[in-house]
Order: sequence, then structure tokens, then C-alpha cells
Amino acid sequence: MNDHLEKIKKVTEPLRQQIINHKVYSAINDIDDLKVFMQYHIFAVWDFMSLLKSLQNSLTCTSVPWFPKGSADTRHLINEIVVGEEADIDSFGNRKSHFELYLDAMHQCGADISQIEKFITVLKKTEDFNSAFIASETPKEARNFVEFTFKIIRSNKDYLQSAIFTFGREDLIPGMFISIVNDIHKNFPDSISIFKYYLERHIEVDGDHHSHLALQMTSNLCGSDEQIWKEAENAIIESLQKRIDLWDGAYKQIINRATTANIRF
Repeated sequence: MNDHLEKIKKVTEPLRQQIINHKVYSAINDIDDLKVFMQYHIFAVWDFMSLLKSLQNSLTCTSVPWFPKGSADTRHLINEIVVGEEADIDSFGNRKSHFELYLDAMHQCGADISQIEKFITVLKKTEDFNSAFIASETPKEARNFVEFTFKIIRSNKDYLQSAIFTFGREDLIPGMFISIVNDIHKNFPDSISIFKYYLERHIEVDGDHHSHLALQMTSNLCGSDEQIWKEAENAIIESLQKRIDLWDGAYKQIINRATTANIRF
């Protein structure tokens, strides 16, 4: 790993630790708490796919007629990641994007998918994010998270997109959360088996192989330009803060749900 990547890792480590040790994980005590978490997380899963496709559009030729574009090494890196994220396999061997796999997991456990479905439906129809957020009543933390991602996408700076893709998304699922999901799975194997598979697949593919590819891609795009590396560092810091805010929103809703249940009964 080059010196710039090492510096970013060092500078952002406190924020990464806040995410990995966030109180939202310990607040998840049962399947209903997990449903709330998933209803927030699904927005991050969706806009991750948008970030991924934006990188592919930027770094490869996706129009006709075709012409060679950029570095063949970088084309290889992003295309390999796209295949794994957009056309992976579910536990039955069917091809699914990770977003579709996550939706399957939400269906299975009975999590509310109406917000994300309404958001996507309205966005497809109007191409207007504000209308989609309002119509779907997207939680403000999820809205802020998605808006930041698309601010980076609209910057048309592939090195910034690659930076937040690499450091803000790929390896932030802590062991504590895996343990909690495994414990819930013991009691509700028919309700969260897909989500358990999703996490295992995420760790296997995203957290290992893809993270190495993404680091190389970011290094290639930032090159030796100190200003570009500084911009990338600032974007990563902001992306990690948005993730913390997203988890804060999920935590508040989980706690509110538990408080309301206690008052009711």
C-alpha cells in the first residue's frame, strides 16, 4: 500500500472506529430491531450500486461506438467489481445484485420495504430526488447520506467517487454485528437466513477481494497529485461522518420503538 493510502487510513481510523463500535449494533436485541436497521441500511445499499455504476461509466466506455478509454488496468478493476456486485449469486445459485439480495432479505424477515420501493418508483418516473424523498418519507439521515453520495457522483471526479467507494463502504461491518445476526438466526432461522447469507457474501467478496481491487483503483486514479489526494481524504472523512449519522438515525428509531413498546405494555 502506498504512503497516501496509509495516511488516509491513519487519518480516518477514529471515524472508522466510531462506525465499527457504533451503539446501534448493541441496540439490536431482536428481529424487530433488525428490521428497523435494515430499513435505513437499504438506502446505503442502493446508492452504493449507483456509485459503482457511475465509476464504471466514468472509467470504461459504456457507449456505442466503442473506443478504448483510460487505463486497461483500471477498466479491469472496476468491471470485475461490477460483476460481483451487480450479478452475484444468492444461496440458491440465482444471479442477483447485492441490492436485490438485500431486498429479498427484507421480504423474508418482514421488514418494511415501502419507503425504498416508493423512493425508487418516484425517482424512475420523475428523475427528481426531492420528489422521491418526500413521497417516500425517507428518513432525513438516509436522505442526507444519499444526497452526499450523489454530490460526489455529480462532481464528475472519478478519483473522489473511487475514494469514498473504497474507504467509506467496503469493509465497515463489524464482528459484533455478525455475532448479533448469528444469535438472532438461531431463534429465527427461517426469517433471516437470506440476510445472514448476504452478510457472509459481503464479507467474502466485498471485504476481501473487492477491497484490494478498490484500493488499487483509487491509487491509480489519484496518482501522484497531492491536491487530488487531499480532496480524496476530505471526501472520505465526510462520507464516514454521513455513515455515522445514518447509524445514529437507525439507533434513535430502534430506541423509540423499544420505548413505545414498553409504555404500551
